[in-house]
Amino acid sequence: MASATRREDDGPDGVEFISESDGTVTARDLETGLARGGETRAEALTQLAEVLTLKAGGGEPIEDPDVFIDEIGVDSGIDDSELTEFMR
Repeated sequence: MASATRREDDGPDGVEFISESDGTVTARDLETGLARGGETRAEALTQLAEVLTLKAGGGEPIEDPDVFIDEIGVDSGIDDSELTEFMR
C-alpha cells in the first residue's frame, strides 16, 4: 500500500511524494495532478519537473521524427510493405 507525505507549508501548489510498495517514490504535482516516479525523491522530482516543463510548452520540437527515431535506435520491426496504405 502506498503512503503519501506532504510538508505542512505546501499549499495547493505543492508536490506530494508517495512511497510505493516496491520501494520507488512517486512525485505528484498537486495543481496539475501529473506524476512521475523514480528510485529516490530527487529522481522522481527531476522526472516530474521534466513533465511539467513539457506540459508548459518547453523542450525542443522534433523537426524530423524519422531522424529522431533513427538517432535513438528504435526499430518497429515492421516492414513498411506489410502496412496497409493508410498506415504508411
